[in-house]
Amino acid sequence: MPSLMSQLSPCITNMIRLDHTHVLTAFHQYEVGASDRLRKGLADNVCLALEIHTQLEEEIFYPAMRAVADNEVLRKSTPEHDEMRGLISRLRNMPVNDASFDDTFFELMRHVMHHVADEETQLLPAAERLIPDQLHELGARMTRRRLELAGPRAPELASSIARSMSPGSIVAAGSALLAGAYLLTRNKYGDRLAAGRSRFTRA
Repeated sequence: MPSLMSQLSPCITNMIRLDHTHVLTAFHQYEVGASDRLRKGLADNVCLALEIHTQLEEEIFYPAMRAVADNEVLRKSTPEHDEMRGLISRLRNMPVNDASFDDTFFELMRHVMHHVADEETQLLPAAERLIPDQLHELGARMTRRRLELAGPRAPELASSIARSMSPGSIVAAGSALLAGAYLLTRNKYGDRLAAGRSRFTRA
């Protein structure tokens, strides 16, 4: 009988799609003319996300697929991951003001977009067709393993996220928090005022 976690967990194919969306969104926020801090933050965020994502796929998703299928996309997936790891290593060891930093980032972007297109048009639909009964259990395994991999790197993740936010985004986020706090306080005050009025009216 499937565990409660596997029943509640998203299926692994949707989790992989969400990972792809996160990385591609960060890619599209990257602008050559942006500050060194912002570009470095976005690059670090993308690199970390890809490092965790590729390990999860290689440990959990690919073995499950190899048990039921043998196709070109599956065969070339791990070598493509290795190419991405090489580009990630170059980016991590390169100063952001290096003349080739942007080109290296965009080269990584091209590799990832090609890889994502293959997975989303061929490999993920194949998984949903061939192993539908395993998708939630695999998703639960991926969730547990993601926590194990991401936990020790939480400070790195937080730092890259902070640096990948533009000043405008930070101000907007802060303003949203202040507005939320104000509305919450106002609602509580308004509830007490309304209760007082009600008691006064009854009296």
